[in-house]
Amino acid sequence: MRTLGIDCGTEFTGYGVVEQTANQKLIHLASGAIRLDKKQSLPLRLKKVLHDLTEIIESNRPDVVAIEEVFYSVNAKSALKLGQVRGVAMLAAASQGLEVAEYSPLSIKSSVVGYGRAEKSQVQFMVAKLLALETIPEPADAADALAIAICHLHTATTLALQSAKS
Repeated sequence: MRTLGIDCGTEFTGYGVVEQTANQKLIHLASGAIRLDKKQSLPLRLKKVLHDLTEIIESNRPDVVAIEEVFYSVNAKSALKLGQVRGVAMLAAASQGLEVAEYSPLSIKSSVVGYGRAEKSQVQFMVAKLLALETIPEPADAADALAIAICHLHTATTLALQSAKS
């Protein structure tokens, strides 16, 4: 299974493509971040996110897209903008006929590190270890997106094993 993880942000939207082989090995295929110009209007930034994610989907051909669920923020304006980026990410996936899975920050950290309150540096370290990377993926948004993809792959594997037993 090939998963595209997306870490939505209003300045940087991270992406990471991870494939899980038949023997459960995780393989890093691509990662990076879509950099958005804060000087541009929000509609133009959203257009760039849609365009770039569509290209990433077309070139990497994932089976599913995984994104982080909405988190609560003290700043309502920032939360609304983040929600708009998430909506565009979902649109990019749906437009390509892909299922979208959503995960809480707690479940992502638990899946990758084994502890839901793990520090960002611990998540980045474990992403590099799980994908057998020589260095921690940069920027941090890319590492977060890879963690989201790994979370989905771990969750899908667990659910498949549970349904096979019943």
